[in-house]
Amino acid sequence: MRQFGLIGFPLSHSFSKGYFANKFSTENILDAQYENYPIESIDHFTGLWKNNSALKGLNVTIPYKKLVIPFLQHASSVVQSIQACNCIRLHEGAFYGYNTDVIGFEQSILPYLQPHHQKALIFGTGGAAAAVEWVLNKLGIVYQFVSRTASEDCITYASLSPEIVASHTLLIHTSPLGTFPNVDEAPNLPYNAITSKHHLYDLVYNPAETKFLALGAAQGATTQNGLEMLYLQANASWEIWNSESPFIQ
Repeated sequence: MRQFGLIGFPLSHSFSKGYFANKFSTENILDAQYENYPIESIDHFTGLWKNNSALKGLNVTIPYKKLVIPFLQHASSVVQSIQACNCIRLHEGAFYGYNTDVIGFEQSILPYLQPHHQKALIFGTGGAAAAVEWVLNKLGIVYQFVSRTASEDCITYASLSPEIVASHTLLIHTSPLGTFPNVDEAPNLPYNAITSKHHLYDLVYNPAETKFLALGAAQGATTQNGLEMLYLQANASWEIWNSESPFIQ
C-alpha cells in the first residue's frame, strides 16, 4: 500500500486528507492511503520517512513550506525561485521538491482576470504569498505586498489609503486571518474604496465566504475563495507522485 500525507502543525483543519480519501474512493484507487502528520518540528522530517517505509510523497503546509527545503536533493525552479515547497516526492532515495500552489493559484484566477486587472495588493508575506507573487510576475501584473510590519518591499495596513486600494483592482489575501473559528477577522483596509472593477481572492476556504470577501462583495466586487486552488494543487501533487519519473517545473 503506497502511503502519502501532509506535514504541518497544527493540522486540525486540513483539507487534504478528506479530499484524497474521497478521490481514492470515487476513482477506485485501492493501492494508496493519505494521512496527516502533524509534526511539531521540522527536525522530525527525516524520522517520519524512516518510520513509514511505504511513504512515497508528502504535501507541506504551514509552517514548513520554507523550512523543508534544506532536506531536498532536487528542487524545481519555482521552489528555488520563491523558496517555498508544498509537494515532495521520494524517488530512488532522493527527495524532489515542487510547488503546486503556483499551479492552483494561476489556473483558478485566470477565468476572473479582466484587462483592467493590472495592479494587485498581496496581503501577507508567507509561503503562499510567494506563490502568488511568482504567478503575478508570470502574468505581468504589478503588485505590492501589505503586512503588519513595513519592510523594503512591503507597506503596512496603516499606510493603505483609499487611493491605493482604488488603483489596485486585484486584492489577494494569503494569510490565515479570518479562518474558522475566527470568522469575524479581516484585513484592515478601506473597504469603501473597493468598486465593481475589483476582484477579491481569499486563499482561505473555511468559511466559504470570509469577512474579507463579504465586505468586498458588498461593494460590488467579484470574489473567490481558495477551495478551487486547493483542488487544483492537490491534483497537481497526485500527478507528480504518479508520473513515471520525477520532473522539474
